[in-house]
Amino acid sequence: MITIGDSASMTKTFSDEDVRTFAEISGDNNPIHLDDEYAAGTRFGQRLVHGILTSGMISAVLGTQLPGPGSVYIKQTINFRAPVYIDDTITATVTATKIRDDKPIATFETVCKKADGTVVIDGEAVLLLPSA
Repeated sequence: MITIGDSASMTKTFSDEDVRTFAEISGDNNPIHLDDEYAAGTRFGQRLVHGILTSGMISAVLGTQLPGPGSVYIKQTINFRAPVYIDDTITATVTATKIRDDKPIATFETVCKKADGTVVIDGEAVLLLPSA
């Protein structure tokens, strides 16, 4: 049973291989993610990890830990707050903020942070909870 305030997290360091594999799977071959020379000439000065790849950590926490297997997304808002670079370590945390009484639906605050505490993504997820 989930209660308001319940929280779960996971941490991952994003590698060049992660970015290249995601680009291949998704078809997002934007050179800001893949080309060192191109990225060096941008405002960021180096390659970025795809924002959606980073946000995938939220899905991983929700689907494997809280609420866990069998849960299904209804809605997710994502605010990209800061860039994520190759070799950055990110922690995704979800926290239950609302649980409906009439239906098996819960709302979660979602946050991804760098090791130094910089918020790179925040938002909210609404999920259909797994059946008992």
